This record gives sequence, structure tokens and C-alpha cells, in this order.
Amino acid sequence: MNWENEAAPGKWTNKEIIGHLIDSAHINLQRFVRCTYEEGFKLIYFQEEWVQAQHYRNADLTGLLKLWELVNRQIVRVLQNYPADRTQIKCDNGGDGPSFNTVEFLANDYIVHMQHHLNQLILS
Repeated sequence: MNWENEAAPGKWTNKEIIGHLIDSAHINLQRFVRCTYEEGFKLIYFQEEWVQAQHYRNADLTGLLKLWELVNRQIVRVLQNYPADRTQIKCDNGGDGPSFNTVEFLANDYIVHMQHHLNQLILS
């Protein structure tokens, strides 16, 4: 796999895809944790701005992959011990307007989202 690939205009490099997955993991970890004690809060992120601001294109690959691994291990730990009575709690993750989703939906959607981007890496 070419980690130093040049992306087409408007597309992310492979490192930036991993960086985006790190950002997504951080945001979702916050959602999962906050939903254990709070409901209805709004937590969104602007993916293009975050990837650009964090300069993933020039980051150390080993560090990026380790960070991605560790944040995901924390998500697994949180979800494995998630209070059963809190899985239907909702938070607002809509960028263009309210979009309330349950923890259960967000966890499943996170996995689908991650698989989508990992497949992009495999194909590049």
C-alpha cells in the first residue's frame, strides 16, 4: 500500500483517510461516553476542516496507526461495558440540522463508516 500517495484534487491521501478515522473515533468515543450520563446534546465535527487542521498528510505513519488502534480499543472497552439501559439514548449529530440518533445506531454506523474507509485504503 502506498501511504505517501498523492490524492486527486478534493480527495484525501491514505494518511488523511486514517486521520479522518482517528477524528471519527474521537468524536464517537465522546458521544458514547456522554450518552452514559446525558441525553440530547449536540456533537458534530467538520471532517474536512479537522483533517486539514491536523496535517495528517505529513504525520508519522507509525504514530497515526497506533493512535487509531488505541482510540478504537478504548471504544471497544466502553461499548463492551455499556449500560444496557442507555443504548437507546439519543444525541444530535446532525451538521445541517437536528439529527438525533441512538447509541446503538451510532455504534453500528461507526463500524460501517470505518469499513467503508478501510476499503478505500485496500483499493488504493
